[in-house]
Amino acid sequence: MISILIGLVLLMLLAYLGWSIIWIAPLVSGIVAILSGMDILPAYTDTYMQGFVDFAKDYFPIFLFGAIFGKLMEDTGAAQSVAHKISSVIGKKRAILGMLLSAAILTYGGVSLFVVVFAVYPLAVAMFREANVSRKLIPSTFVLGAFTFTMTALPGTPQIQNIIPINTFKTDTMAAPILGIVAALIMAVGGYFYLKFREKQLNNKDEKFTEPEGDNQVKSVNEEELPNWILSTIPLIAVVLTLNAFDISILAALLIGIILIMIFNWKDYKAFIKAINGGASGSVMATINTSAAVGFGTVVTASPGFDSVKELIFSIPLSPFFSEAFAVSLLAMITGSASGGMGIALEALGQEYYNIAVDQGLSLEAFHRITSVASGASILPHNGALLTLFTVTGLTHKDSYKDVFVVGLLIPMIATIAIIFLAMMGIN
Repeated sequence: MISILIGLVLLMLLAYLGWSIIWIAPLVSGIVAILSGMDILPAYTDTYMQGFVDFAKDYFPIFLFGAIFGKLMEDTGAAQSVAHKISSVIGKKRAILGMLLSAAILTYGGVSLFVVVFAVYPLAVAMFREANVSRKLIPSTFVLGAFTFTMTALPGTPQIQNIIPINTFKTDTMAAPILGIVAALIMAVGGYFYLKFREKQLNNKDEKFTEPEGDNQVKSVNEEELPNWILSTIPLIAVVLTLNAFDISILAALLIGIILIMIFNWKDYKAFIKAINGGASGSVMATINTSAAVGFGTVVTASPGFDSVKELIFSIPLSPFFSEAFAVSLLAMITGSASGGMGIALEALGQEYYNIAVDQGLSLEAFHRITSVASGASILPHNGALLTLFTVTGLTHKDSYKDVFVVGLLIPMIATIAIIFLAMMGIN
């Protein structure tokens, strides 16, 4: 267990320092292998790469189609059009609510988290400027809108964190709808009221809006040049509707969304190839990053000490729902990736939890939803999506991580515990 602990701490520390998981994951895997008495070469060429390749084989198509869909939404202006419409309805004075809803609707519509950040950021700056709200709250508002309830809790969300558990628990994207809605309400409502409290607190300290500097300056968007907001909304609705109402695969649903974006924005056909190429390139990096984390987890689970870790997890004197949530959240925290940590946990323990559910008559749908929500309750300072968010906004951990911690980690943990108790009562 000491070798595993050393490996986990090293991975988290090096990722926090900004070193790429693509090369530190195999490096730290080698350290775990040596300390565990494993042969280092087979640990890399066989064990590590098998975990890496298996995850990429299963989920690269989803990353690819999702990234292309999101990039087309961004480059055609469709994402900005939807966000601007929400802003005009909500009112620019309600900056936090407008930005929150914009990020949430785009995420639930299938746009990848990273694309949402780039697409909504210019609007966020405009709204926060108009309302004279401190920019320190922009990252936490993004996290709440895109990285929490729409990513993991709302039934039917096409995000990867809601797709991965399907293979393990033989469920679908609508698994445990009551648990999902309860978790979403706790995260959305609790997070929003916390951010409003922080807005008032910063106002009392006379901390107002300050203009972004350097590479983070924002050009204003001409609303007249944006596509029709109704047509821009249709692809988002189509992805969610076809995925859940017509029981088709996530790939088919995303393909339908891609085709609709192209049809509604045919005048911008010259930009399609660039957007598709950009989305494809982005999907490769996202897949490799996550696969690297999963490969590390495969080495950990193959090490002799992992049996002791499993005993520790399964010895938690509470419902299996608790031990599952603990394992998923812990590994997601360590790897800095909700999907990566979930992939590791399910690769190592998923079959055992499936067997437990069947043997004890527990709901497989509840296991699915708890797994998904717990994976999102993991946003530590080295989280990959958070680092990207800080880069885009030009803010730092010192500026905003305290608020991110509350809305992205603390409140989602509360939501996870709440739905575990509901699941123990037989509610799905």
